[in-house]
Amino acid sequence: MFGVIPLAPSLKSGLGKAVAGGPGVVSSVRGEESPTVLVGAGDIADCSEIEGAQATAALLASIPGTIFAAGDTGCPDGTEENFTKCYAPTWGRFKDRTRPAPGNHEYHIRGAAPYFKYFGAAAGEPGKGYYSYELGGWHIISLNSNCSDIGGCGAGSAEETWLRHDLAAHPAKCTLAYWHHPLFTSGQHGNDPESKAFWQDLYAAGAEIVINGHDHDYERFAPQDPDGRLDRARGIREFVVGTGGRHRRSFRPFIPNSESHDSDSFGVLKLTLYPDHYKWQFIPAAKATFTDSGQDTCH
Repeated sequence: MFGVIPLAPSLKSGLGKAVAGGPGVVSSVRGEESPTVLVGAGDIADCSEIEGAQATAALLASIPGTIFAAGDTGCPDGTEENFTKCYAPTWGRFKDRTRPAPGNHEYHIRGAAPYFKYFGAAAGEPGKGYYSYELGGWHIISLNSNCSDIGGCGAGSAEETWLRHDLAAHPAKCTLAYWHHPLFTSGQHGNDPESKAFWQDLYAAGAEIVINGHDHDYERFAPQDPDGRLDRARGIREFVVGTGGRHRRSFRPFIPNSESHDSDSFGVLKLTLYPDHYKWQFIPAAKATFTDSGQDTCH
């Protein structure tokens, strides 16, 4: 069973102890000391439209912390050339502090082989691509939502079984997970039910945040349960952040619990993680003006 990946020395700098969950937005919070930053997006470097990835990479250059890459990192086809010529000169400048998750475009190549080769141990075990790590008192989980390529994501699958065991082994106060395909989205792709088992396990464990990409937009949801019901006591707050640099797409009609959304801006989501709460901020790339921010407590 693939377990927790230890942080590389460059990722350990400035991080707190390991641990890791949130209801409604709060006006005051505790424990302002020793925050840790997790920042990133999905749908990043496309060789046919590299300007977007260049713009978001410029943001990362001024934001310290660990970077999440929520899939579709080297596009359009996840080839070795897509990574070396397009991702590497942009987000690849920060490869030593990046923790990726694979998207569907990585699997245009059988087994996402160039993705695993490029990111190495940071991508998790080839053939699986899911792993967890500790970040400033939070338990962070990176999952692989390309279910048909890895033997399924449903209850009883190898990945879902691993996730349940990982959550049981790391009963942190605050927990966050990210993967590519969102369970809930008002974007063009629509909801992806294949990730519902992930949500059920995370909800049962009291997780706080889920981050996804896939739809090329930004959308923030109110805390909800795996069936999409508003739940400010124990619900998970989902962010769709497919704004890393690929072309943007418009929304379909907004689904319940969608609280903030934008389809015109490239940008990154910055999460400032404290021992018992978190703050979020969408930071737009140059010439864009949309932003979104708030804070919440862990369960």
